[in-house]
Amino acid sequence: VQLQASGGGLVQAGGSLRISCADPRRTFSNNAVAWFRQAPGKEREFVAAISWNGGSTHYADSVKDRFTISRNRAKNTVSLQMASLKPEDTAVYHCAASRYSVFSRSADFTSWGQGTLVTVSS
Repeated sequence: VQLQASGGGLVQAGGSLRISCADPRRTFSNNAVAWFRQAPGKEREFVAAISWNGGSTHYADSVKDRFTISRNRAKNTVSLQMASLKPEDTAVYHCAASRYSVFSRSADFTSWGQGTLVTVSS
């Protein structure tokens, strides 16, 4: 597994949590990286993406203004700061790298790491 997600946990509604995706081998330093999530019984959905240099970001409408994606190129990590969490944000969050340097479509993300579980209690 080349991408390693971490930081998930249990948080109360309205709280905050930060999850991270590490690329220790610097395999995807020139690729866009995104977070996706999959809730129990639901299809995987796009959450947020960031370009290779952090210059552009994209968010799903459901998380816009609550989540912030960022990238630390020196540490080869991509983080997702989540605020104002809601029970419906509960899911396994996966990070993935695109074949390209900027975000275009979800199907471009073909390299996946393992997920990290985020549980938001009401």
